[in-house]
Amino acid sequence: MIDTKPTTNGHGPATLEAPVEANVKLSDWARSRKMYSRLIGALFLVGFLTYGVGSGLVTSLVGGSGTALAYLATMIVEVVLLSIGVLALLLIVPLAKHAGEAGAQTLGSILVQTNATAYQMGEMTLGVGAVFLCLLLFRTQLIPRWLAISGLIGYPVLVAGTIAEIFGIHIGLYLTIPGFFFELVLPFWLFFKGFKPDAYQGQTSV
Repeated sequence: MIDTKPTTNGHGPATLEAPVEANVKLSDWARSRKMYSRLIGALFLVGFLTYGVGSGLVTSLVGGSGTALAYLATMIVEVVLLSIGVLALLLIVPLAKHAGEAGAQTLGSILVQTNATAYQMGEMTLGVGAVFLCLLLFRTQLIPRWLAISGLIGYPVLVAGTIAEIFGIHIGLYLTIPGFFFELVLPFWLFFKGFKPDAYQGQTSV
């Protein structure tokens, strides 16, 4: 009697392997998506907390590709401005040796004010750049749209607060609350939920 079972050089029917291989690839992709989502969320949270602690210490001492590039550029400007502010504070240390000399107190006040202004300008730049980030997240739907919209609302309010602070209207602290909501919720969302799988449709083979 002739055996009519299909053979593939002793490896079994190919039709049985294909679904298994596809499921393995899909499972690996899902794990990779979760890992990258959690990593980005953790880094976002660490950056937020690290800068928050640094800001508290300073206060205690003195009292799309184009969209992505725009966000990166504004972050570079923010880092430069914040660095200028830190440098101004560090200059107070050698200035303390000349505390009794004429003009030392005035120069110290100028350095403190330079730090405050640089900080507000850095935060203003952050707010502008974060708008580009939220637009990108809203367009790609990597996160829920309500979360992206909260950033689109919160960061312009933050920018308004920094401008007010620069002109001596001290309402900036209250206007940071909407932006803080986005910055606190986003990392936890990425860590526990990850980027939305629907945004990856058609990219599972990449």
